[in-house]
Amino acid sequence: MNNHTRLFIKQTIPGLAKETYEVCLLLFKLTIPVLIAVKILEELGAIPYISRALEPLMQLVGLPDTMGLVWTTTLLTNIYGGMLIFFQLAPQENLTVAQVTVLSSMLLIAHSLPIEVRIAQKAGVRFAAALLIRLISALVLGALLHHSYSWGGWLQQPVELLWTAPVTDTSLTAWVITQLQGLAMIVVIVTALLSLLRFLRWVHIERLMIWLLRPVLRLLGIGQQAASLTIIGITLGLSFGGGLLIREAQSGHISPKDCFSALCLLSLCHSIIEDTLLVLTMGADLSGILWARLAFSLVFVAVMTRLLNYTSDKFQYRFLMHKVTSDQSTSTRGQSSAN
Repeated sequence: MNNHTRLFIKQTIPGLAKETYEVCLLLFKLTIPVLIAVKILEELGAIPYISRALEPLMQLVGLPDTMGLVWTTTLLTNIYGGMLIFFQLAPQENLTVAQVTVLSSMLLIAHSLPIEVRIAQKAGVRFAAALLIRLISALVLGALLHHSYSWGGWLQQPVELLWTAPVTDTSLTAWVITQLQGLAMIVVIVTALLSLLRFLRWVHIERLMIWLLRPVLRLLGIGQQAASLTIIGITLGLSFGGGLLIREAQSGHISPKDCFSALCLLSLCHSIIEDTLLVLTMGADLSGILWARLAFSLVFVAVMTRLLNYTSDKFQYRFLMHKVTSDQSTSTRGQSSAN
């Protein structure tokens, strides 16, 4: 082993360990309370009532009622939280690959709404518009995939779950052991994904994606000033790309319309590497979670940006977007008013 290899390992392993620890710590803070809440709801017999409330939506996309709880958990927390509930409920449902692909596509579009809708709002998108775009788009794509797979008879084979929770023992002790096994599995998945992402950066796959996507964004009507930040969000995630868009919107370097268009695309299709790899572990197929989601997002934004040209500024600023001011300027105005 030469010195260059030793240096690479010395720098990479501690950084990977730290990143894995930070991701898992944040994840467990979010998901453990959800797991406990779900267990309490189960003991109280509330899950059937939740399933009935969500039954019309799940029937629309061809999923069992219980998968509504998976989506609800994902909406309020993140994809990891939904996965933990999925692996707990899926063994009893005999799901097909098509059904898991439909569910996964919905999870990818609509998740972590309390955080991500707030990011979009701070970057210039109206809260109601950001929320409805995520929810309605997830349902529309899920319905399109469901009917397409049913019509063509595609992906109708039973899904092979990566990990299943034992269901024979219903005691509290057995439940705790099962959840610990699930959390340990998530640690393994997170470590593997972060390692793969570092490898992709090392071989410059992300640079290739940026080169390929830049002309596409031009066709979508997203301006040059927002293009690079949009690509960052698509590849790395909404929190990172959205955070940069917030900063640029506050500085006035990007127009409200470009911010709105970019945030719409990021809302539907972000973290395209990590999140796609993540739901693959559930047994989903790439045809839905990558290609169909990408095509749907591009068509949606292309149509939306052209429709914006036929709406008045009054309509846009009342229902879709708002002007962004920096926290610093807001604070300064507040202090001036107080004086």
